[in-house]
Amino acid sequence: MRWVKVILLSMTTAMAAHGAVTKAAFGTTPDGKTVDIYTLKNDTIEARVMTYGARVVSIVVPDRDGKQADVVLGYSSLDGYLADKSTYFGAIVGRYGNRIAHGKFSVDGHEYQVPLNNNGNSLHGGTVGFDQAVWQAHAVADGVEMTLVSKDGDQGYPGTLTAHVRYTIHHGALRIDYSVSSDKATVVNLTNHSYFNLGGEGSGTILGEEMMIAADRYTPVDAGLIPTGELAPVEGTPFDFRKPTVIGARINDNNEQLKIAGGYDHNWVLRGANGETKTAAKVYDPKSGRVLTVTTTEPGVQFYSGNFLDGTKTGPSGVAYGKNAALCLETQHYPDSPNHPAFPTTLLKPGEVRHSTTTFTFSIHSK
Repeated sequence: MRWVKVILLSMTTAMAAHGAVTKAAFGTTPDGKTVDIYTLKNDTIEARVMTYGARVVSIVVPDRDGKQADVVLGYSSLDGYLADKSTYFGAIVGRYGNRIAHGKFSVDGHEYQVPLNNNGNSLHGGTVGFDQAVWQAHAVADGVEMTLVSKDGDQGYPGTLTAHVRYTIHHGALRIDYSVSSDKATVVNLTNHSYFNLGGEGSGTILGEEMMIAADRYTPVDAGLIPTGELAPVEGTPFDFRKPTVIGARINDNNEQLKIAGGYDHNWVLRGANGETKTAAKVYDPKSGRVLTVTTTEPGVQFYSGNFLDGTKTGPSGVAYGKNAALCLETQHYPDSPNHPAFPTTLLKPGEVRHSTTTFTFSIHSK
């Protein structure tokens, strides 16, 4: 009996270290598709990911006192996500995350028009993007892999695109691996649109959290939040987060870029080569002690300070999500890259398989 107990203890410890994966039904879409939710759990992190939009529904991690809290915004049921077409809580957005000016771009000399859904521009793939699709899924070691096939002409984009997005947990980290291929030349820019509040979902604003972004330049935008093409230095501006800075310290400065976006909603040009793993950002919440470190192989990160949250969405805690209730760190290629030849290309050629990785690592900073 003692020997059996030792084996069981060893199995439990191994499972805690490597992560357990469970699956459950989460609801049904209006057209009758079943949505499943996968829970990935080990001894330091629990993440739930569902097949509708390949979305992160929750991430539960401890604070410096060991208190657990969900640190991303979302809803308690599928109905909330089905009704919300504007926030993209936790979703994989695509085929092109972020904005394309006037919804127009050219591939191999052919101009394409995709839907306009954001002030005369196309945002996050159009009116019916990847965030509204039910992805196919299967469990893998320490996680789940989601797959979506977007047919040629979907939302006006050329080529049948196959996207694989794999979520896995490792110690205190949630890792996202992307893999895309197409049978025609197309443009693609996938990212995850989770909203983080390290104090916990519903705990207030993120304005007191400290941010570091490992970038010397950013891409200024016009009135439609489309990059002007300039890679502007952050030095001497409210966009300089090279040293940890309280997010709310300069968010209301008399700065034209901040006024245009109502806060931060810009792409930072990360140091290091495209495809090279590098630190994108680090966030610290002094109250809870939680730290989020973001690493990525992507060339940019969009820091969005939750400017358009207006109190009309309510999360599982019952607290309405007001302005600055969370922040997004969307690792990505630059917005409107198809129309800026000097930006890193988002062109995907037939026969090519493109991979990228982003990792969200949670840790604790003691007082």
